[in-house]
Amino acid sequence: MPVSIKNRSAKDEKQHLETVREQLTQTLKQIDELVKKQANDLQETKKYLYENKAGMDHVEKVSIRQSVNHGALIGEGVVARKNKLLKLLDSPYFGRIDFAEKGRNKINPFYIGIHLFHDEASNANVIYDWRAPVSGIFYDFELGDAYYEAPSGTIHGSISLKRQYRIRKGQMEYMLENAATVYDELLQQELSRSSDDKMKNIVATIQREQNPVVRNETAYELIIQGVAGSGKTSIALHRIAFLLYRYKDVIAAENIMILSPNKVYADYIANVLPELGEEKVPETGMEELAARALDNKIRFQTFFEQVSCLLENKDSATIERLQYKNTRDFLAKLDQYIVHVEKQYFVSSDIWIGKSLVPSWFIDEQFKALHRMPIMKRFQVIRQAIEDNVKFYYKKELTATERKEVLKAVTKMFAITNLRSMYKDFYNWLGKPELFRMIARSKYEYADVFPLIYLKYRFEGIKPYDEIKHLLVDEMQDYSPVQYAVLSYLFPCRKTILGDANQTVNPYGSSNTETITSVFQGADVVKLCKSYRSTYEITRFAQQILTDHDMIAMERHGTEPSINRFDRPEEELEEIMVLIRKFWQSSYQTMGIVCKTQNQAKWLFEQLDGLFPAIHLLSENSQAFSAGIVVTPVHMAKGLEFDQVIVPFVTAENYHTELDRHLLYIACTRAMHELNLTFVNKASGLIGSQINNLRQPK
Repeated sequence: MPVSIKNRSAKDEKQHLETVREQLTQTLKQIDELVKKQANDLQETKKYLYENKAGMDHVEKVSIRQSVNHGALIGEGVVARKNKLLKLLDSPYFGRIDFAEKGRNKINPFYIGIHLFHDEASNANVIYDWRAPVSGIFYDFELGDAYYEAPSGTIHGSISLKRQYRIRKGQMEYMLENAATVYDELLQQELSRSSDDKMKNIVATIQREQNPVVRNETAYELIIQGVAGSGKTSIALHRIAFLLYRYKDVIAAENIMILSPNKVYADYIANVLPELGEEKVPETGMEELAARALDNKIRFQTFFEQVSCLLENKDSATIERLQYKNTRDFLAKLDQYIVHVEKQYFVSSDIWIGKSLVPSWFIDEQFKALHRMPIMKRFQVIRQAIEDNVKFYYKKELTATERKEVLKAVTKMFAITNLRSMYKDFYNWLGKPELFRMIARSKYEYADVFPLIYLKYRFEGIKPYDEIKHLLVDEMQDYSPVQYAVLSYLFPCRKTILGDANQTVNPYGSSNTETITSVFQGADVVKLCKSYRSTYEITRFAQQILTDHDMIAMERHGTEPSINRFDRPEEELEEIMVLIRKFWQSSYQTMGIVCKTQNQAKWLFEQLDGLFPAIHLLSENSQAFSAGIVVTPVHMAKGLEFDQVIVPFVTAENYHTELDRHLLYIACTRAMHELNLTFVNKASGLIGSQINNLRQPK
């Protein structure tokens, strides 16, 4: 049901929406008639060409074929326009500004959407594209004096009204008036429902914190440390939209890359920004980057598999390997090893080509002169230098066979020319061969993949993503210094890096802002400290599991989280079913049942599947986020949010380590409005102090 609009102009706005949708509908009908006519004309032209081609000369045939091709292109353009209008019919616009040009008394309302809509009947722009010059004042200014750059020059004037809307399936769910742009949908909803000055002041404070992040144009690397529920991902995506608008002449959606933790999360954020329209921003994951960098020739464990392994089997040797490979010292050792190899592993010797001598000192000199080039690429350049040397001093032209022999001889002067062997040798040089262990069947551990790529870049070279002009890295806490060093090489562009050090699913390999700035020295760092996604009660509960001293909880109140104890697993399962039934009777749209491990999530899903509609299991192979009920392990739920969350199996045995503390914190902070925890027998000590109203055993 649409949310009622508490505004004196609500009736007018609803009527305007209906008028715009009617104009769109009429235009779509006209387009359908035009498409039908063009299709008929095209068919008739093709038929004429087929029936009369024998009597036509070459010029006439070419002319008709050109006419057919031209008609087809026009048809494609019309279809593309129809698709844009269909998108507008569902959600015509998301913003409005009332602007009066300086020196004129007339106030003009400008409605802003994902595409331009010009109504032929009235010969007027009904909706302005968000990238149009006049739309800039929606993003750039609050109420009062404003200006925008038009083809005719700078247009000065004043903004008297600014509104934002949420329109879905042609229905206005809410609208709000606010001097500044509110980026987060939850805040938009809260403001649209409330006339409370306190709420408006809170949102104004949040906006003052967020606006500099969205609009920062100077930082080459911008690092955003945001507490749980601070809206950091939404802010980062609006930053991308802002940059696309600001630099629309030099940067397009395909020039931006989003690095996301998994496909589900990528799908979840894909439609966060209405401004992006049908432009798809490319996204990828670390595993995909790794596979490309290694030419799909090396098998390796995924991050999902690594986390699952840590949760299911806490092997001390695995933890030791992982911990060391995720330190700045490890990255420093890799650099020291590369210097060692440069100095020690290339031993030049004389080369005889017939009676022509190329002395070792010449070869050694060439090798060192190319120190900025990956080692494996130097050999071909040295071969060419030798060929030029022989030609100059001995007046001898090398044959194809001699060229191959020279290249082979130079390559052999380097001690190790195989990347796998070199990576293994690194640990021998380090004096810690036990830190390198392959998984069965020549499969690398995930912690080894990016150190291997780092060496490959330095020794063989890797083609960077030169077409990408801005990289957005989410969940920054899950990437190591080595991974950031690799990203620095692969993406020599501006970057926005965001995350929360407390929301790590792998504390043995996590990073914080200090770690990341050690790689990106000179980066701008901002903190988002105000949490508003979860209710005050849920935030307070989560803070007792894992305290974030930077967090400031917004007082959006709701029900207290519930903790329910049972004697038997069957009783716990029945309570989960009761909560699901209540969910379907509520106004909530999404429920997350967040388990600690994938195996627990799979077992619970099997118990519930078929009993309730729209219930989905998230796993490593999941590609999309689904509304309804989602059963998921914690590490797949990161970055997601749900109206209601159930965290089952919160026992002393299941949640007791520091890693478990982080996981439980993440699980609880996925809830926006309602949080329920269940367990059998003894509760986890991580929530023990908060149990004050237990359900009694049956």
